[in-house]
Amino acid sequence: MTGSDGAGLRVAITGMGLVTPIGTGVEAVWESLSRGRSGIGPITQFDTTGYPTRIAGEVRDFEPELYMDRKTARHVARYCQLGLAAARMAVEDSGLRPSTMDPDAVGVVLSSGAGGMEEIERGHRMLMERGVSRISPFTAPMMITDIAAGLVAIELQAGGPNYAVVSACASSGHAIADGFEVIRRGDAVAMIAGGAEASLTPLMIGAFCQLSAMSRRNQDPAAASRPFDVGRDGFVMSEGAAVLVLEEMGHAASRGARIWGEVLGAGASADMYHFTAPDPEGRGAARAMRAALRKAGIGPEDVDYVNAHGTSTQLGDIAETLALHQVLGERARSVPVSSTKSMTGHLLGAAGAIEAAACVLAMDRGLVPPTINLEDQDPQCDLDYVPNRARPAEVRVSLSNSFGFGGHNASLVLGRGPSANAKGA
Repeated sequence: MTGSDGAGLRVAITGMGLVTPIGTGVEAVWESLSRGRSGIGPITQFDTTGYPTRIAGEVRDFEPELYMDRKTARHVARYCQLGLAAARMAVEDSGLRPSTMDPDAVGVVLSSGAGGMEEIERGHRMLMERGVSRISPFTAPMMITDIAAGLVAIELQAGGPNYAVVSACASSGHAIADGFEVIRRGDAVAMIAGGAEASLTPLMIGAFCQLSAMSRRNQDPAAASRPFDVGRDGFVMSEGAAVLVLEEMGHAASRGARIWGEVLGAGASADMYHFTAPDPEGRGAARAMRAALRKAGIGPEDVDYVNAHGTSTQLGDIAETLALHQVLGERARSVPVSSTKSMTGHLLGAAGAIEAAACVLAMDRGLVPPTINLEDQDPQCDLDYVPNRARPAEVRVSLSNSFGFGGHNASLVLGRGPSANAKGA
């Protein structure tokens, strides 16, 4: 299947790597998604005394030296460590060996919403407490947002197009869209694409607390992220990384690669409305979804599942519901829609990639992950959100949405791989 504009090559998904609050690796993450397990708990990375929000989705028991040497681990930020780990897993899963290929054949688009926030905060503390001469020479490269992409290129010897997309919580959705376009126009054979985030820091948590954007359900962390529920009171911030290997379909087939799925189309738009609030009618989000479907050459009648942005905020969940009504029309209430953020929390710049992977797994396993904690559905959110239990379903085409502060919208249309189990897991 190619886009209706007739342009470009087909793009397969041949590898996935995941480091998340609900598990590390494809099978561990799928086990949690399919069973509706939450990864939210008390913040342990710093003292949250005095913070209105004291919960988050942490990646626990992460050992960076399993994925890089000790020196590298010491000199790169946590978001880079998470990103490199996910990239290594994805490339290993794909069977691709960039170091043996033409250096221009494999590129990297690895995005982050905030980059090395912990390094910015650490460097500033050192400046204030001990003076400029005590700032680490590694602070600059550790804090900037493109270094994860550069690190992956160095470690995996991928010399093609290499950059980061920064569009807040749409960042890794845009990264996958860009990787798709790079391959379609013939500028690389494969792209390592996704996102990484490690922003559970005193300043970041405090800043979002001041926006009153995050849940304060501190006594019941597992129930705090509750998209589309009347009792939702904000999102839950998380950290982690998710990376997909995108590959030109003919190249993947010629080497006998496992094809998890296919990127069929990608769309992007701007709300043109507000720095932090979505367009209340969901018009920008709807335009991104329509663009993705148009590029995929399919109509709304072909969509079998939507992985919603679904952050558990009052305004965002309603706006996305309205957008889906605009795009899906009469079918809106019959298409299953779920928010896996109910389990993972919100991985910010890495959210789009983990949710794209969730779509691929839903298609591969014939099982739609649930929206957990949905006990009292908001009447203004009137779609089928697959409440609390995963549901067997034949899913051939998925739509994955990612929306970010600043009005940035990204939508991906993903297709099922040739060996998918449509009978359910």
